[in-house]
Parts: sequence; C-alpha cells; structure tokens
Amino acid sequence: MNNRYIALIPAYEPDKKIKGFIDEIIEKGFDIVVVDDGSGPDFAELFEELSRKATVLTHSENRGKGAALKTGLNYINKYMAYTESVLTPAGAVTVSGRDAVIVTVDADGQHLPDDVRRVAEISAQRRDALVLGSRALSEDIPARSRFGNTVTRQVYSAATGIHIHDTQTGLRAFHRSLIPRLLKIEGDRYEYEINMLMQLASEGVPIIEERIETVYENNNSGSHFRTVRDSFRVYREILKFSASSLASFAIDYGMYALLLALTGAAGIANNLIISNIGARLVSGTANYIMNKRLVFRSRTGFARSAAQYFLLAAFILAGNTIVLSTLAGTLGINRFAAKLITEVIFFAISWTVQKYVIFFREESDDTGSEQAPKLGAQER
Repeated sequence: MNNRYIALIPAYEPDKKIKGFIDEIIEKGFDIVVVDDGSGPDFAELFEELSRKATVLTHSENRGKGAALKTGLNYINKYMAYTESVLTPAGAVTVSGRDAVIVTVDADGQHLPDDVRRVAEISAQRRDALVLGSRALSEDIPARSRFGNTVTRQVYSAATGIHIHDTQTGLRAFHRSLIPRLLKIEGDRYEYEINMLMQLASEGVPIIEERIETVYENNNSGSHFRTVRDSFRVYREILKFSASSLASFAIDYGMYALLLALTGAAGIANNLIISNIGARLVSGTANYIMNKRLVFRSRTGFARSAAQYFLLAAFILAGNTIVLSTLAGTLGINRFAAKLITEVIFFAISWTVQKYVIFFREESDDTGSEQAPKLGAQER
C-alpha cells in the first residue's frame, strides 16, 4: 500500500522564504497543511499565496504552537488521514486505500526537505513509533537552544528513564493512528511538545531518533520561542510537583526524625522501618491533597484517584523501605543520607505515574480551527 505523506506546518508571522520551502517539500511528495496561528492582516497576502498550493487553516488570534498543531491534526484526522481526494474531469472523487504518515515541520527554515522525507519514510516502516528528527547540538547551535535542550533532556530522562538527545525538535513523524492520542495531550504552546514525549513514553510508545542537519539563520532569529516565559510553561508543572514533593519531604523527614527518636528512646525493635512507615502515611496524605488540588488541578473522582494514589504510595513505600533498609542496613550508609538517596530515586517514578495515570486530564477533541480552511490545490 502506498503511503500518503502530509507535512503539518504551524506558522506564526513566517518569513516569505516559507513559500520556497513548501515548494521543496511538495517536490518530496508531501501534501501540505499550514496553520496560520493568528499572524494577523499583515500576513494575509502571504497565506493567500500559500493556499494555492497547500491547505491553510487560520486562528483569528495567536493561540500557541501546541494549539496550532492540534488544529492541524484535527483537520488531518477528519479529512486527510484515511482517504485521498483526486481531481478528475468529472469532478472530485474520493479514493480510499492510502495510509497517512504525518510530519510536523517548523516554519522557520530549520529543517531540510531531505530530512523531512527521511523521517517520514522511517515512520512508514515503524507505525507504532514516534520518529524524532534529532539535531546535532554542536557549538554552532544558538546558546539558548543548546541550554534549553540540555535542561529539558535531563528533566525528561529523570522523569521517564528514557534518554533522548533532542527533546525540543519540531521535526516529528508518526502514523495517523497516533492522532487521537495526540489530540488529548495537554498544552497549547511550546509545552505541548514535551508533554507529547512524556505522555507517549508513559504509554509505552517507542521513540526513535534519526540524526538530521539543522539550519540556524541569523542565530535562529526566526524562532518565536520566548526564553523565560515559554521555558516556564515547559517546566512549570514539574516545578510545582517538585515544590509539592519538597513540602511533603519536609513533613516526611521531620516525622521520620521525630519517630526515630521516640521509638529509639522507647527501645522498640525495628524502629527504622516503623518510623519510615509512620512518616510516609502522614506525608502521603498531605502530598495527595496538594497534587490533586494545586499541581495537576485534577477533576478526577476522589474515590478513584485516592485509591490509585494510595496504591502507588504502597508500591513506593515498599520499594522505599527496601531501598532504605539496603542502603542503611546492608551497605552501612548513614541513615539520614540513605533517606535522601532513596527519595531521589522514587521522585521520578511518582511524578510520571501521577501525571499520566492518576491525575491525567484528557483534553476535548474539539480542536478545529476557528475559521473555515482555505483549501489548497491537492484538496480542491
């Protein structure tokens, strides 16, 4: 079966060079969907030109890269992913049978057409996977891009246990079957892309990296990434979770020290384990309340989320106790140092399960564009 390759390009105030870039992508065998993310009247003529060769979807105001991607995915899922419209002398005829591979491509000229085609071909062979066009992060890469990718890579690795070289690449290819899952992932701006990696990793979707070349013109001045504000959007939930965990850890550690002193003075056997369990029960209750209401702002039912949370807590408690006993008892590490090491190990496990299982919030599927699309030549 032949594959239909669709390039999805979110665009906000793009350079006119996008016209030549789209021509090159079309030559590589792609149908094009461009989402004008509220660029405004100054760019209306440019998008009108693009609509002659591509499907153009329009946001009346800037909503962010994540929202633009979801608008495009929603359109592709409804009108392009399962069938092909062929123009014949008798009029448009719908022909079924072609399978679709979607490639998200940045509008700022960072991706070479050959690389776009290559990740699409890999995705066609690996329908179960997300394929990333992984940039070589050399010294020539702008400092803000290199720094942001390094931080995100470390955070992602700690949270998922998966090592990805380039977590911020916008060149991503996937089979159409992933679209419904991608539409439910949270985030309207740049945080959507890291949320995608987090969510798919938690669901066991393989993530494949393919090395690509990246072109940075004028030190990547075409990028609309706002270093401070958009970085905060990417990391804020992890930061809130870290603050909640830190507060819970303070409660846990204080209770642990208090119970350890009391049980030790009373000569109670196995006081290390008893103190750890007692401290965990108190801090766990506080952590559940903070995470549900403040961190993930979950609307899931209390009974279900509480049951899942305390099941996770029981698992972590068992693992926490085993690791703590091993470090302090078997290896002879100082009891307080052993406690610190143990908490770091289970932090990533707890965040991932709570974010993507217990307090997971699905977004509405109604992510269509606000205005009717301008159909390009291949869709007319």
